Amino acid sequence: MEENTTRINKYLSETGFCSRREADRLIDQGRVTINGTVPEMGTKVGPNDEVRVNGVLVTERNEKPIYLAFHKPVGIECTTNPLIRENIVDYINYPERIFPIGRLDKDSEGLIFMTNDGDIVNKILRARNNNEKEYIVTVNRAITDRFIQRMGNGIPILETITKNCKVEQVSKFVFRIILTQGLNRQIRRMCEYLDYEVTALKRTRIINVPLDVQEGKYRNLTEEELTELNRLIAPSSSTEEASLPSAKAKFTGKRNYGERNR
Repeated sequence: MEENTTRINKYLSETGFCSRREADRLIDQGRVTINGTVPEMGTKVGPNDEVRVNGVLVTERNEKPIYLAFHKPVGIECTTNPLIRENIVDYINYPERIFPIGRLDKDSEGLIFMTNDGDIVNKILRARNNNEKEYIVTVNRAITDRFIQRMGNGIPILETITKNCKVEQVSKFVFRIILTQGLNRQIRRMCEYLDYEVTALKRTRIINVPLDVQEGKYRNLTEEELTELNRLIAPSSSTEEASLPSAKAKFTGKRNYGERNR
């Protein structure tokens, strides 16, 4: 019987309710119950247990996985919390339950993935996998060669030193940076350390997927993108269950451009 049990955060992720990180927050806030009892972190769920979030029954996944590339506008927060007025889920107003993979600052715009497949979230976000994210950044004063060099060679922030990264100047006040880690407000903190202020920040690529939709709109990832994404992040997993489902089995591969329905 023990073999059929699953940790509660993993269960919520596998049903497509939310990511494991979000599940941990829900559990910590006491918003999850198992058979009417608020569980501790790490509690396991069996096949006959009743799991509820905010009193609503969580059921097994019965829909196909969704993978969206969304161009988040400035002012939208990457949270599923309905109490936050400008949350990303309400903004998109997608007809099925989805949640963001990772975060993008409220003051920033650009590409973010939205999904209902919690299994791929940790895999994409793990910094040690060297998954690239590319940004175009505008600052408040002229960029120098020394600024570019120091940004690329590591900056002390948040009690650590940022990993070496690719940085190149685009124009007098604009540079491009490619990160393989995602510290809290990392680019802004790095610039601040060098006495620069970020005035605009746009994420233009995540791994192999470019930002190619207008602000506030989204599209489905293509079959080709999912296949390549699966190949690039595959070495990050030590277990089969964490691997990205095959594109052909799980997705039509059509580019479905859409916009929020508000």
